[in-house]
Amino acid sequence: MDIHRVAAEVVSLLDGEIVKFGRVQMLRNRLEEFARRELTHDDQCGDRGDRQCRGVAEVLSPYVDRIVIANPKQVHMIAHAKVKTDTIDATVLAKLYASGFLPEVWVPDPGTLALRRQVTRRTRLVRQRSRLKNLIQSILHAHLIPPCPHGNLVGISGPNG
Repeated sequence: MDIHRVAAEVVSLLDGEIVKFGRVQMLRNRLEEFARRELTHDDQCGDRGDRQCRGVAEVLSPYVDRIVIANPKQVHMIAHAKVKTDTIDATVLAKLYASGFLPEVWVPDPGTLALRRQVTRRTRLVRQRSRLKNLIQSILHAHLIPPCPHGNLVGISGPNG
């Protein structure tokens, strides 16, 4: 699969022959419909890693044996091809995978993904809190208000702490 924002170009490599499935819209119901109609549990599905690949892998994984996500930084053949179409890109991915030369990325299990999301949320909250503290301090400084005598205006040791 060569995935883009609105559609994916899908080809299959079967007994050395390329079979073109055409374009599939990047909508959950269209992907599921395609998977039910065209894929079997013996199939292995691969695509180049990007923002949508995890969502696509989640939708297709119940219908196939294995999902392979290629490392986009290492798939240089596609990026530097002179003739470049979505079908050619999908075909190159299929041939690289069949020959064992498709550089894969590690796909974390759902538990690890949940932990990653939790850490990301916390990191964003800490950054937002730091930005707000800095904004408060800069406003106070701009209006010539002296520093908080308690040491930390917004922390535990602040005026109400």
